[in-house]
Amino acid sequence: MSEKIYSDVRIELEKLKDEGLYKNERIITTPQNAVISTTLRKNILNFCANNYLGLANHPEVLKAARHAIDNYGYGMSSVRFICGTQTIHKALESKVSEFLGTEDTILYAACFDANGGIFEPFMSKDSAIITDALNHASIIDGIRLTKAKRYIYKHSDMQDLEEKLKEASSDKYRMIVTDGVFSMDGDIAKLDEIYSLAKKYDAIIMVDDSHATGVVGPTGRGTPEIYNLQGKIDLITTTFGKALGGASGGCISGRKELIDYLRQRSRPYLFSNTLAPVVAGTSIKVIDMLQNDPSILKKLNDNTLYFRSKMEQAGFELKGSSHPITPVMLYKDKLAHQMADMLLDEGIYVIGFTYPVVPRREARIRVQVSAAHTRENLDEAVDAFIRVGKTLNVIN
Repeated sequence: MSEKIYSDVRIELEKLKDEGLYKNERIITTPQNAVISTTLRKNILNFCANNYLGLANHPEVLKAARHAIDNYGYGMSSVRFICGTQTIHKALESKVSEFLGTEDTILYAACFDANGGIFEPFMSKDSAIITDALNHASIIDGIRLTKAKRYIYKHSDMQDLEEKLKEASSDKYRMIVTDGVFSMDGDIAKLDEIYSLAKKYDAIIMVDDSHATGVVGPTGRGTPEIYNLQGKIDLITTTFGKALGGASGGCISGRKELIDYLRQRSRPYLFSNTLAPVVAGTSIKVIDMLQNDPSILKKLNDNTLYFRSKMEQAGFELKGSSHPITPVMLYKDKLAHQMADMLLDEGIYVIGFTYPVVPRREARIRVQVSAAHTRENLDEAVDAFIRVGKTLNVIN
């Protein structure tokens, strides 16, 4: 066996450590919640989970999980078209379609799989995909699986998007692809302008709303709801692994004929095991809870605005505006990791984000606010940020 690859990998790992880019995984010893414990420290405030609605460990969600296991079992051991479809899967697809205002929905093991299987069935070498420069890695990988022409437009730059659409005017199909909420910056796509350009240049739209479903819009129905575009977006991908319970699983929702074609041709759907029944059952419950109790979303919005306001008053530079994703910009890789470690010592669990998760010289701590946080939790986090920020000369 060749030793070269092992030697090269060891060198690369040491290089990552020297550059401050090595990612150490912290080990949690408790259920996901606003207050957690790790092997390093007990009873710390969690500000880096996608548990936006605070439902990952809610008693009603756990009850729904037990009910789903008791009635549908643990796993399907098969793919959907062979013997892996249960009534609970069809019920979740119907529930998602109703919630998002779409015609049909198809389930995947993860939204990463959904994004990996959405492009290739439709977009061949005679077609064009026009994608935002800051789209999620799963979108980038999904596009790489196609032979379609690829155009990357500057982040949220509608003039550049229009130029790319003009360049692709002779292609058979054009698909505009964007995150609904961009996961690293917390900003929201200009979906109204994108929709207008799509109509003008005869393109379809695909939106990854993973950080928007259950989070943005008056009733949590995502970016199409913000712009009054429900039912008008061709394809929406989203996840059950963030606001909607925080477990796993994803889906594609949209026009019925497109969804039906994905059932016939989408490889991650055809060749991956069916979503576990327990995830389907709990996802249905979470959507019901959100629909029946909009106060959860209101608390999330109130917490977000409060935390952002306090951090800005303290002198921190933030990205985004109104989303629970609150990037605290530091720019230096080692500083981001150092600050995260010092905050853990203060009882605040956050993570430093550095290249390649974010562009070079764009290092940050991405704080994520939850409806599970109390006002006291938020104040404690801000106070810790101020103490550490002053120690590291991030703020005065």
